[in-house]
Amino acid sequence: MTRSNGNDRTSTRAAGAARGIGHWARRVLLFAGVPLALVGGVGSCVAHTNGKLPGDSMERAWDTPFDANAAEHGNAAWVLGDTVVRSRYDAVTAFDATAGNRRWEYTVPGRAEICAVSRPDGGTVALVAYGEKGEEYGEPAKDKGCRTVAAIDLGDGRELWRSALLPGDAGLDGRDDLVATGGGLAVLRDADDDWGHEPYPSEPAPLAGNRALRALDLRTGAPRWSAAVPRGCFPHRVAAAEKQVLAVLACDRTELKLAAYDPADGRQRWLVPLGTRRAVGTDAQVTFLSADPMVIRVAGTEDLDVHAFLSFGQDGRPRALIEAEGPYGEIALDDPARWSLDGDTFYAAVGGSDYGDRERVVAFPLAGGEPRWESEPLENARDITAIHAERGRVRVVTRSSKENDKLYVLDAGSGKERDVRTFAEEVDRGKGRLAGLLQHGDLLVAARWGEGVQPFSAYRPW
Repeated sequence: MTRSNGNDRTSTRAAGAARGIGHWARRVLLFAGVPLALVGGVGSCVAHTNGKLPGDSMERAWDTPFDANAAEHGNAAWVLGDTVVRSRYDAVTAFDATAGNRRWEYTVPGRAEICAVSRPDGGTVALVAYGEKGEEYGEPAKDKGCRTVAAIDLGDGRELWRSALLPGDAGLDGRDDLVATGGGLAVLRDADDDWGHEPYPSEPAPLAGNRALRALDLRTGAPRWSAAVPRGCFPHRVAAAEKQVLAVLACDRTELKLAAYDPADGRQRWLVPLGTRRAVGTDAQVTFLSADPMVIRVAGTEDLDVHAFLSFGQDGRPRALIEAEGPYGEIALDDPARWSLDGDTFYAAVGGSDYGDRERVVAFPLAGGEPRWESEPLENARDITAIHAERGRVRVVTRSSKENDKLYVLDAGSGKERDVRTFAEEVDRGKGRLAGLLQHGDLLVAARWGEGVQPFSAYRPW
């Protein structure tokens, strides 16, 4: 018979005790782990909702200083290389796109105010039109109105040259597409209050249309040509691209037409009605979205007028008529932050009662104009405040009364959702809307204008 010694009995008792302690510890950890997991889950949910969950959020990278005051005219924002530029009624200012530091500022002289800037074309020179505001009613002062245009080097803010403008009246508002750049040209539109009216015999003849649309060398200001505007037509809006200069003309006091000019000598290449199905009256609000591809926004004054985005080919043939209201919903014609043009596709935020209050993004090809895709209604999004399409992605900033602002990233080709992130703050800073979105690398730059706002804030994925 084999007998166990005392050491064996001691080892057995120790092993049993260890097993008991292990079972007890596991039970403690099990019961303790449940609430800890719940706490962690709740914490993650709260962090996600508040825009503070790593991998799921957008954090603010930098801000520019606040603007103390502002005006409704002279506002624009764009990105050029590693610089973001904004204009407002009194100055054009450039900031480092990576850090937000101010690089340079161009201030208009004296008490003048900026009434218009050229549409960004990717070049290194911008045009700034400015003047002093005259009387709103009665005979304006002779030296008032938007009477001067200056060319600004966007690399350092230097003024390259100045030229006089004929302003037409002494107001500073409503100066869309007054000046344009493209193909090495500065294109200017002069005006005359007497256009469309018979002058009194004692008054000088109105400015001729073929003297009112002219081109200068973009870097030197040297005159190049005056356009051959048809008799009875006067320039209403201008745009420029590498291959041709464009102008919306008011003709015969009744209708707006679209004309193209040779950038070498100003010869007219073609002239077509702006309205493809219905005539566009001279009282319609018209602005160029782009000169190449050619896209124009038209907002009529009556319900049955044209309210749409129009696209034309390089030969003047209509390509697309994108109605502001259709089966897809309604596009806000007065809010440029809610549309974006990238390549040959126009993207717009739309709303409609069929989807409740939730809004969507619709992609329209400029060839044909019928929707290519519609995104799913954005979850919990009661308002799309801005969209920006670039490099195969459509970025959409939304506002909700129940949650923090969100960023939806959609595939530009299909509208499929690729990413959703939460901001830790109101991107519009409670002002109700954004002026637009810009993209610099992985930074999303929110542009704002108005009194008491920061012109730019940059956000990065976190």
